[in-house]
Amino acid sequence: MKGLNKLGKVITKILEVFHWVGAALMTAATVCSAVAPDWVKYFVGFDAKECCGVNLDVYGFEVNLPVANGNVDMTAFLIFGIGAVIILVVMAMVFRNLYLIFKNSENTTPFQKDNIRMMREIGIFSIAVPVIGLFMSFIVRLIIGVDAVENSMDMNGVFMGIVVLCLTQFFVHGAELEKDVDGLL
Repeated sequence: MKGLNKLGKVITKILEVFHWVGAALMTAATVCSAVAPDWVKYFVGFDAKECCGVNLDVYGFEVNLPVANGNVDMTAFLIFGIGAVIILVVMAMVFRNLYLIFKNSENTTPFQKDNIRMMREIGIFSIAVPVIGLFMSFIVRLIIGVDAVENSMDMNGVFMGIVVLCLTQFFVHGAELEKDVDGLL
């Protein structure tokens, strides 16, 4: 069990770091789209075709950026970048909480108040990711037009969040039982 716990800590920390780096790079690309649009191609290797546009996607938030004269519409990229940064930060927090749960549960019981709080946050964050994507899709659609984005919501995050929130209730009950048993000893 300790080997699995250690593996879980390593994987969740790596995924957390990757998401923070992705958020930082996407922030830089987003700022460049507003300040120096010519530099964006150095961050994102666009294969810009005027017939098809450029398709960008992060956790179900998908935008098809229009292309004119070999250049991507920077307004659409700016809006996509804002949504992508928010989603990447939220996902980094999910992996941070998973890492802390593994770390807190190494030598003690998993039924701790901090673990329960972090599990609840993971559930909320998991539901928030597709909701943020849907909200940003509406914003892109309002500003750029109906052809730039397909309004849809990936329900996997919502279902995962609901499952985690349900499991949180079992951990709350486990913490209460553990408290009762400790009181008897």
